[in-house]
Amino acid sequence: MGEVRWTAEAARWLTEIHDYIPADHPAAAQRTVRNIYERAQTLAAFPERGYRYEGPLDRHVRVVLYGHFRIAYLVKPAGDVDILGVFHGALDIRRYLE
Repeated sequence: MGEVRWTAEAARWLTEIHDYIPADHPAAAQRTVRNIYERAQTLAAFPERGYRYEGPLDRHVRVVLYGHFRIAYLVKPAGDVDILGVFHGALDIRRYLE
């Protein structure tokens, strides 16, 4: 089983998602972030579970979905996973991954 590591950029995205949810719904913000994090952690056992991101760079970037969010990650040769970012489905992730 591999290890899941969060890049500083991905952690920043997660914080921004939390902060975007209205302040009068703190439980919803915590639940959303926790569920995104837990979904990403499943990649330790199943790193190929997401779909392959087809970009111009020759990297093994994949994307797994959680609700309206896309979790982009890089699968390393030993099966470890680096979380690159968490993106709302409305965002053009090509701007961030290419």
